[in-house]
Parts: sequence; structure tokens; C-alpha cells
Amino acid sequence: CFRALCCKGPPPPRPEYDLVCIGLSGSGKTSLLSQLCSESPENIVSTTGFSIKAVPFQNAVLNVKELGGADNIRKYWSRYYQGSQGVIFVLDSASSEDDLETARNELHSALQHPQLCTLPFLILANHQDKPAARSVQEVR
Repeated sequence: CFRALCCKGPPPPRPEYDLVCIGLSGSGKTSLLSQLCSESPENIVSTTGFSIKAVPFQNAVLNVKELGGADNIRKYWSRYYQGSQGVIFVLDSASSEDDLETARNELHSALQHPQLCTLPFLILANHQDKPAARSVQEVR
């Protein structure tokens, strides 16, 4: 009893959640995660393959696997889905119509994948600050 009053001990562990972050190259996945981790926006390099970042919040930690979005890498995305508890899909809302269609196809494929179809999805229409950015209605 006395020990509980005078010695706080280590804080209770925060729950951890494993997420996968996907989207075409140049959509802003790396920039998003760098921003969430309070890292400098300078010297951001596109992800080749994948990277993992722990994004700390007050009540939880998000372990985010960011998967590269190049067309030769996208075919391997599904190898990294196992164990995911949520999905962040980032798309460039100012991209060309062809790239937007490719992003739609990749999103629909992810939404139908057996390991992801029951998980929560966050779909982020990035680059809204650009003049060519489409609204949410136009992106659908």
C-alpha cells in the first residue's frame, strides 16, 4: 500500500496498432508520416520498397508500414498486409486523370483484399493546396 502511494513506477504501456499506408508514388505518404512524427519536411525521399514508422500519440502508438507506390512495387503490397489493423490510403488529388484512375483501381483492389476488407480505411485526398486539386466529389 505504501509503495503504491510513494512510487508511481513506470507508466502503463500504450496500446499499439499496426497500420499499412499505401498509395501511388508521389501521393504524399512519406510526407504525411514525417509530419505525424514531427520530423523535418526537408530531405524527404520517396520510399523504395517499404519503411516502418512508430507514430506516438498520447494514448496509443501507431506502427505504420509505408509501402512504396511505384508500379513495379504495388504488385507486392499484399505481402505486407498480414497483421494490419487499419489502412491509410493516400491519393494525390491534383494528379492526372490517368493516375487518379490507377489510384481508384488500387484502392478498390485493397478494399476487396481478404486481409483488408474488414479493416477501417482512412482515405486521404492529399495536395488540396495545389490549384489542380479535385474536390472529394470529383475524386470519387
